[in-house]
Amino acid sequence: MLSQIQAIITTISLLDVLDILLVAAVLYRLYVMIKDTRALALLKGLIMLLIATLVSKWLGLNVIFWILQKTLTVVMVALPVVFQPELRRALEQLGRGKMFKKYMLLNEEETESLLDHMVKAVAILARNKIGALIVVERDTGLNDYIETGIKVDGLVSSEFLVNLFIPNTPLHDGAAVLRGNRIIAAGCLLPLTEDRSLNKELGTRHRAAIGVSEQTDAAVIVVSEETGIVSVAQGGKLTRFSDATELKDNLRPLFAAKNGAPAALTNLFNFNWRQ
Repeated sequence: MLSQIQAIITTISLLDVLDILLVAAVLYRLYVMIKDTRALALLKGLIMLLIATLVSKWLGLNVIFWILQKTLTVVMVALPVVFQPELRRALEQLGRGKMFKKYMLLNEEETESLLDHMVKAVAILARNKIGALIVVERDTGLNDYIETGIKVDGLVSSEFLVNLFIPNTPLHDGAAVLRGNRIIAAGCLLPLTEDRSLNKELGTRHRAAIGVSEQTDAAVIVVSEETGIVSVAQGGKLTRFSDATELKDNLRPLFAAKNGAPAALTNLFNFNWRQ
């Protein structure tokens, strides 16, 4: 056994190692893109289907093997439709040369100032039960959605953000898109999620936040107009926050991550936004 392993090692060239590393890097990036999304669960289901097909063939269960084989054929044809958001995201990143690019960074002073203004604005909006949608652009460009709104291109401030969502103003009914420390556009239209398993109590604002987070890597801050509850949608998942400090800590990596990895959003219930 040892001699066989040594023989295999001697046949491996430098190009083989490079080939393996490149494939591993691409597979890792694909995993990161679908991690914590519905696509990961679908991929697990596909793997289970493949395993069941191989086992049925090995056991000689011809009818079951035939059914599973035909099912796999249909699934393979349907994959581009099922994974459409993930495929679109991958092609967008590849087209912009961002497949392996780290997220946009700000220096520490700019980051803290930006977060202070954002958290202060969200607190005011939540306390007064003013609905809001704030989209934080990351690697995937949001120009498609920016074009549906009104170009602003202004420096982020708490007063500016709050004023955008005041009821009965021209830009209040839509999303504000942030790129770095600037508000690029307001009154933007976002795609609604097609996930029918969501709580029926979630309104259009929350479904739009989840929808754009499914199709891009953006993080979306949502303030409920009915309850004043603050949530963040990322990767197709919605997380509620009630602690201003923890919200700030979880948003910080979006602007100043050292390794480009998104922060894990956790459920927090200890702080009353209406205080």
